[in-house]
Amino acid sequence: MNLKEKPMEYECILYEKKKDGLAMIKLNRPGVLNAMNKQLWLDFQEALEDARNDHEVKVLIITGEGRAFSSGADLKESKNRSLEDYRDYLEALQEASRKIIRFEKPTIAAINGYALGSGYELALACDIRIAAEDAQIGSPEARVSSSVTGGAMRLIQDLIGPGKAREMLFTAWNIDGIEAERIGLVNRAVPASELMTAAREMAAEIARNSSFSIKMIKKGLQMSGEVSLEALMDYEVEACLACVSTKERRDSLTRFEERKRT
Repeated sequence: MNLKEKPMEYECILYEKKKDGLAMIKLNRPGVLNAMNKQLWLDFQEALEDARNDHEVKVLIITGEGRAFSSGADLKESKNRSLEDYRDYLEALQEASRKIIRFEKPTIAAINGYALGSGYELALACDIRIAAEDAQIGSPEARVSSSVTGGAMRLIQDLIGPGKAREMLFTAWNIDGIEAERIGLVNRAVPASELMTAAREMAAEIARNSSFSIKMIKKGLQMSGEVSLEALMDYEVEACLACVSTKERRDSLTRFEERKRT
């Protein structure tokens, strides 16, 4: 195995980097359907920071080990928390979600099996979602007297509209991957046996493109819901100028000219 591909050691996740610019975080508590405890979030953030700082990592895939992406918060851990401890946990969870949403590199959630509650919210925070057709996706919070986190109150509405978002959150229904694709909650639904192949193929397509261009485009997409159209259009000018000023741009134009001459 190439040293770049050797998994790094964590308690609650598996993290590995491939030589093709792909990194993968796999939630790894399969005995409890990858339920999220505090240690999992700590491990996740550490791996996320490593992927952010590694210039060879171009795309990050997030998935789950075993039969689930994640069944959500570990209720056994949470039921004995004081309100002060719960606040600390929630604020740490929110910070992890912010890091995913603001992550400069493209992220793909490969949703296998159950993606519920915090697990579902983790997938929402990613740029692209590919789900197994038989995945079970939903927010059970209203059923267990809780509420959604991770920016989901906005993210789900951005994807499927306010009416459908209210339906899913108020009923606490689960939907499968096929229905999730139909309503726009995920980009694609594929047979479970093809899930990781589809995610890797998507990641490879993205990794072939300019990392700097994608970084600038992603930043603009994130700004679009927060600033005026005028401010966004001003940013677009500066982003384009920054991209065309790079050596990568000059090299790509040289290759284009060489192809035209052959």
